Parts: sequence; structure tokens; C-alpha cells
Amino acid sequence: MRIMVQGTSSSCGKSITVAALCRIFYQDGYRVCPFKSQNMSLNSYVDDEGLEMGRAQVLQAQAAGIQPRAFMNPILLKPTTDKKSQVIIMGRPYKNMDAVEYFEYKANLKDKIKEIYKMIEKNFDIVVIEGAGSPAEINLKENDIVNMGMADIANSKVILVADIDKGGVFASIYGTYMLLEDEERKRIKGIIINKFRGDKLLLKSGIEKIESLINVPVIGIVPYFNLKLEDEDAAGYRKEKANGKINIRVINLPRISNFTDFDAFMFDEDVTIKFIDRPIELEGADMVIIPGSKNTLEDLRWLKVSGFYDELLKFDGIVFGICGGYQMMGNKVIDVEGWETQKGDFEEGLKFFDTTTFLLGDKKTRNISGQAFGKRIKGYEIHMGKTINNKNPFVEINFEKENYLDGDYKDNKYFGTYVHGIFDSGEFRSFILNLIRDKKGIRIKKSVDLDEKREEELNKLADIFRQNVDIDFIYKLMKEEE
Repeated sequence: MRIMVQGTSSSCGKSITVAALCRIFYQDGYRVCPFKSQNMSLNSYVDDEGLEMGRAQVLQAQAAGIQPRAFMNPILLKPTTDKKSQVIIMGRPYKNMDAVEYFEYKANLKDKIKEIYKMIEKNFDIVVIEGAGSPAEINLKENDIVNMGMADIANSKVILVADIDKGGVFASIYGTYMLLEDEERKRIKGIIINKFRGDKLLLKSGIEKIESLINVPVIGIVPYFNLKLEDEDAAGYRKEKANGKINIRVINLPRISNFTDFDAFMFDEDVTIKFIDRPIELEGADMVIIPGSKNTLEDLRWLKVSGFYDELLKFDGIVFGICGGYQMMGNKVIDVEGWETQKGDFEEGLKFFDTTTFLLGDKKTRNISGQAFGKRIKGYEIHMGKTINNKNPFVEINFEKENYLDGDYKDNKYFGTYVHGIFDSGEFRSFILNLIRDKKGIRIKKSVDLDEKREEELNKLADIFRQNVDIDFIYKLMKEEE
């Protein structure tokens, strides 16, 4: 069985809808797998085989009660500049392409996607497929492999999700439907209106009208909710939280990557976390985080032009760098092979550490575990840089039979590491936050692991969808003869 979730736009709630369906089917005893043929995101993850995949499919796999695997997202596009993306195929970097080059190339991927999908279908009871953006992007429909093109590969019925919170929901539903070809329209079997605030009775006349216009039923009205889960992979998505006594600021780099590294702080009640764009917003912060970057050199230059560089040199609290942010905290970053800018290009760093980073083509992607300051951690590495002269590494990494040291720190003030997801581990997050609590005279607390809390949130998500979406209708769709 299979069902596909498409949307009227980006960020309308496709990813979270797929996650909800995966959890519901898993709760009902099915072996279920998420699948998104092509994803564009700077939030990526490394599976147990060291293969890279989009973060949204990771959450969906966790909702399905299975380990994330790269075949759930065989094509991942990671923007490197405004015009180019790194194309990752089945978890491995293929090459950097501009939009025109990739548009011409993607027809070559259709057979590969079909092969992977058929393999999944043979090994699971249900496949929940996610589209990307909107199926009505008429300039992108040729050789489509992610929306109606994917529905055709899977011979799947489609549920269309529309975001009412932005306004114009009925126009977006009607416009999307009418821009499709007749055969594509036949695949759409139900509409879910997402992110609704207010009394559902107010929608009654609108629902009756749209159903009569397109002859497709509205099968759910999902209320606006604020669960502590990753939503879409879209660039605008950031999790923030206010009203805590501990103030954490994350610098919103132009090419920020893996900003889900900080979602775990949502579960610490005394923490405020905010993504910032201006140096003045550092005022009152206890810790500033320099996150990962898909273009370390250009984002380091942006730190200087924007004024963050000078303010960080004066900053009195903790400075914590992850991956590209860690590289920026050293003496120098050198693009040896021209992967980000041009061969031999370099930029002076913040010089908190005596490190030098060489950007090389050998990309390290691995799931790791270990400890930091004696605290248990697990996470993953995704980076092309090699950093030398780190005098005080604080992370002891265990990878298969290999043990090695990572990162650098100084004076309990400057910390840098290549480990994404290091804050997900409650023991280490407690250690860092308790340094701040002790300094501020706040009671010491223990943080929880993100994995534990995520399970609670996924079950809440399933409850919301069961209460507001006709799940029996979706089961009936999947079980109908093709």
C-alpha cells in the first residue's frame, strides 16, 4: 500500500503530515517507510552507513519506528551559493550543479528512483511518499521526479495539503488543482487544510464550495499546534523559544546548515533560544553559537562585514562553534581545492583557537558516539575540512574500531566541535547549561535526551491527526484496487 502527500506550496506542512501518518500506521501495527525522491535542504543527517540524507525523512523514519536510511531520500540538493547546489545521490556527493544543469540532468535519475522505490515497496507494508514544493510549478514539470512524476512512478493516490495560516487557502487549492493535467487531477483524492486557528464552523461554506468546484473532499482540518518537532526543511524554518533566564543566541549565517542542532534546547524550560541577524542582538546573551555552514569562507567574510566578527571578539559569554562555526573560530580557513570559492582562497578566522582548517574534497560522513568532558554524546559528522593544531580537544569519538579526538576548547569559554547533534545528548547539554547556571546563580538542572522527548511529541502529533483527519478514508484509499 502507498499514499502520497503533496502540497499547494513549500512549508505548508507536507513533512509533518507524512510524519503523522507514519506514526499512526506504525501504531496500528504496520511496517511503514517514508520516501521523498528529491529534497533540497541544508539540514542533513548521516545514517548508520555514513550516507547523507535530509533531516525531514529522519523524523519521519523515527515516527515509523525504524532507523533512518539514505534510500528514504535518494536525491539531496544542498545549496552552496545562490545559483549552485551540491547534488548528493544515494548519500554520496556527485557534483556541484547550477539549476539549469540539474534540470537537464534529472531525467537520468528517474530509473534509479524507480528502482529504489520498488525495493522499498517490497520490504514494507505501507510507503508514505512526500512531494516537494507544489505539483503546479509549471516551469518545473518537465521530467518531474518528485511530485506527480513520482506519483506516476508509484501509481499512488495523492492527499493535497494546504496552509490556511498564510491566507488564501481556497485559492491555493483551486489554483493548484486547475494547473494540473486531467490525469494528474485524478490522482488527488483528498484535501487537508493545515494550521487552522479558530472555529471550524467558519470554514463550512468555503469547504462546500471548494468541494463542489473540484469534486475532491476535504478530509481534515488540522489545528495550528506547537509541538517540539522538526517541521519542514525549508530555509525559513527555525525553532525559537522565549522567557527563559538563560539566553542563547544562534547566528543566522546566510548559508547556515543543520540548524536543527539546537532543537534540543526547546526542552529546557529556563532557556531562551533565538536566531539573530544583527550584532546588537548579542546584548544580554549568555552563549552565542556559530552554526554549521555550507560555505564557511563566505559566511566567515559575512561575519566581518556584518559586524559580528568584532563583537564576538569582545563577547563575555560562551562562544560555541559547530562544524563550519568551529572552523571559523581558528586562525585560518584555506580552500585548497576550490570547493567553496576558488583554489588557494583563504580567510583569517576569529583566532580563539590556534587551528588551521584545510577545505579538501574528501567528505567525512559518519554516525558517531563517545563522550565530552566525561559526558555521554552521540551525533554525526558531515564536513570536508581537515583541522589541525587543535591543542585541547574535548570530544572523544568512538567510530567502529576507530577512536580519535575532536574539537578544541579554552577557558570554559570557547568550544568548537565537528559533531552535529551534540546538544541532543542530555548529559552534555546539562554540562554546558550548568556552566551558565552556576555563573548566574541559577539552580543546577538535568536535561533530557532529545530522542526520549521526541517519542512523546510524535505520539501527540498522531493524536492530533487522528482527531482531525479522516484516517479511515486514507486507509480505504490505500486498500482500493489499483
